Amino acid sequence: MLTYSYLCPPISVKYQIIYQYNMSFNKITAAEAAAMVKNGQTIGLSGFTPAGTAKMTTAEIAKIAEAEHAAGRPYKISIFTGASTGQSCDGELSNQQAIDFRAPYTTNPDFRRHVNLNELNYSDLNLSNMATQIRQGYLGPVNWAIIEACAVEKVGDKAHIYLTAAGGIAPTVCRLATEGIIIELNAFHERSGMGLHDVYEIEDHPYRKPIMICHPSDRIGKPYIEVDASRIVGVIEGNVPDEARSFKDPDPITTQIGQNVADFLVQNMREGKIPPTFLNLQSGVGSGANAVLGALGHSTEVPNFNIYTEVLQDAPVQLMREGRVLSASACSLTVTTECMKGIYRDMDFFKDKLVLRPSEISNNPEVIARIGVCSLNTAIEVDLYGHVNSTKICGTKMMNGIGGSADFTNNAYLSIFTCGSTTKGGAISSIVPFASHIDHTNHFVDAVITEYGVADLRHKSDMQKSEELIKVAHPDYQPMLRDYLKYAQKNGGHTHHCLSAAFAMHDTFLRKGDMRLTDWAEYVK
Repeated sequence: MLTYSYLCPPISVKYQIIYQYNMSFNKITAAEAAAMVKNGQTIGLSGFTPAGTAKMTTAEIAKIAEAEHAAGRPYKISIFTGASTGQSCDGELSNQQAIDFRAPYTTNPDFRRHVNLNELNYSDLNLSNMATQIRQGYLGPVNWAIIEACAVEKVGDKAHIYLTAAGGIAPTVCRLATEGIIIELNAFHERSGMGLHDVYEIEDHPYRKPIMICHPSDRIGKPYIEVDASRIVGVIEGNVPDEARSFKDPDPITTQIGQNVADFLVQNMREGKIPPTFLNLQSGVGSGANAVLGALGHSTEVPNFNIYTEVLQDAPVQLMREGRVLSASACSLTVTTECMKGIYRDMDFFKDKLVLRPSEISNNPEVIARIGVCSLNTAIEVDLYGHVNSTKICGTKMMNGIGGSADFTNNAYLSIFTCGSTTKGGAISSIVPFASHIDHTNHFVDAVITEYGVADLRHKSDMQKSEELIKVAHPDYQPMLRDYLKYAQKNGGHTHHCLSAAFAMHDTFLRKGDMRLTDWAEYVK
């Protein structure tokens, strides 16, 4: 089990007035908060990725579940989040068989293992829809909102909750929680970050108004969540770092992919296909995405640019310092601890360049389409006609949720997927005859980029797309893919397929451990 030090450091004179406000609330321990959450209830958490996620209470809930199960009593809860969480929530609770239902996105390896064993109910949703589906009641009621804050003020009969490193679904679950709101006042996140957030909740249908964001740095809401102070049942004080993930250093493959992306965008700019002022960039999560943005930033031919994305990682933060990224809008700061501390230390520099939003705003299709976003997301595999699998290994094993990739891909000015041409030391090709699971249809995929180049799928028929995609496959697999097309061509049709052989490469990997051992004669009928 995880253990934390819930010790709050001394509070400076600058923030004593806020501390006095905090004293107006009931101070409780994480164990006391966890004891309020009963079997069968639903908790709504702040955060988006491990950034900004409430961590103290969920770790204690896992202990309760362990004790209840040891005594032969049932204990399971449902969890609504902005995106993934860390080990203190997804990991510990799934290990203790404490999760009944969970939505929308995950990357935690322990949680993934239990999902793939079908030991809990997991719903993979587009992140832009999560808050709306909660408000619509599709997912059931929210009993408790558990929110990480860097400060909480009492102003008259209202409370102002200042979030930490992420927006997520916090405004919605705070408003709808039937039992009350639990605040984790986490001193790891400095109060200098109190102005980072732009909190704005979309109206319910059919009374929605336009979201008036025309530039990534625009602000349309408040820097805090406002609730009735009486709904805050307790404040937990602690000092708990985010469960930040480290990033792999760029390798030759990710470096080449990044360069290919930069060259492709520069060429499009020269040809007048994208504006000379460039596009606002979005990037997915992970070391590969971090490396691609870093490569774009270091390309001398790419103009200074703005970012409108869901997750901001270390590389673009550094590019902001260098003046390459002019402003950035995101839902979360999914950065290393060192990077997070640097942002707080230099808040005077970042305060007018960086804004954090709720996920239904950071991922909103209306805004993405309006401001002209180039989406850069990672594929697990791409088939010969441009359909993308971004979530499941061999169509069955959940790797991670769809996250916000569809929010951006389906509404982007230019949608790009990147991937290395192979994985597992070359045993798996990322370009396959038919994707084993499809998250993004080829109607929305403009380009696929590997270390071997760019497959530009725009203005091409499906069969022309197949030729483009074979060019960016690993040389070991190009002959195999062409052989598949020869067999598939016999069946004709607008899109050629030999259904008996469409998953032959996947089947060969599952049986022999290497797609390169595929013998088409075993499959072609």
